Amino acid sequence: MMMANGGFFMADLTHRDIQANGINIHCVAAGDGPLVILCHGFPESWYSWRHQLPILADAGYRAIALDMRGYGGTSQPEMISSYNLSKIIGDVVSVVNALDEKQAVVVGHDWGGPVAWYSALMRPDIFRAVAVLSVPYNPPMQVPEELILTKMMAENAGEKEYYRSYFQEPGIAELDLEADIRHSMLGFFYSVSGDIVKDRIRSIGWDGHFPKGESMSSLMPIPNELPHWLTQEDLDHYVKAFQSSGFRGGLNWYRNIDSLPGILAPFIGTTINQPALYMYGEHDLIGGNEEISVQSMRTTLPNLTEIIKMEGAGHWLQQERPEEVNEQLLKFLAGL
Repeated sequence: MMMANGGFFMADLTHRDIQANGINIHCVAAGDGPLVILCHGFPESWYSWRHQLPILADAGYRAIALDMRGYGGTSQPEMISSYNLSKIIGDVVSVVNALDEKQAVVVGHDWGGPVAWYSALMRPDIFRAVAVLSVPYNPPMQVPEELILTKMMAENAGEKEYYRSYFQEPGIAELDLEADIRHSMLGFFYSVSGDIVKDRIRSIGWDGHFPKGESMSSLMPIPNELPHWLTQEDLDHYVKAFQSSGFRGGLNWYRNIDSLPGILAPFIGTTINQPALYMYGEHDLIGGNEEISVQSMRTTLPNLTEIIKMEGAGHWLQQERPEEVNEQLLKFLAGL
């Protein structure tokens, strides 16, 4: 029986496989009450919500943390197109239905953020509220037919490589990241955490750019000691998960970026009217947290309750600052 950072026993959590939306979806559950669905990002798993599951359960909620499509114990379809946003939102909707629930609050971090935002946009009948960490909301907008998002990202990077562009060609990032999974995972966690600034490795958070011609993993700084919020046991969990699944499933999410405008086009002019909460870290530049993007949500989300900026924190907010995230999340849920 394994104990996590928050003092709860892993054995107290319920692991379950749900056949939904044509695939197997692995999830971890805690508690009973109103449903809260937790969606992780890249490169993570349900385990990123280990600090939230018991707190939500203790507060009277039914908390369900998913292994998202392509990750952990969830299916990893072969086709790249199987990882487009419509299918992933379909997974979340199908989980709610499979649990015999009518409604849920959807919470997302990193790639789970757009999943949460657009789930709330597309299915307000199911998702009664939305809370997101680290990736601000971008409403659907008109995009010229000839505009290819991945091409635009590469051009905007100029003489540098942008990590989302680096992930596009199948096989390249897989070969790089899977050569030493422990190094890659620790590099990801450290590079965009608040610790990279605290330790004076960088003066500001990393924005995802690096020199062309270099492998991404070779440029990831590795700390001499693990960050205080990441134990050896935590790191071992992630390493074991990606030794089993590899990175291909998660990378395929990035390979569907060009499909986003078409998927979102029917919802141009539609508003998320449900209560919304946004939290982000001071040093998180990887998720698009420029001030103008964050503050624009006060206009685009009419029922945005709060924008919470956590000083000194980076991208992995629910792991770096679990107590603060839990406090804000419970406050938000209590107000619904």
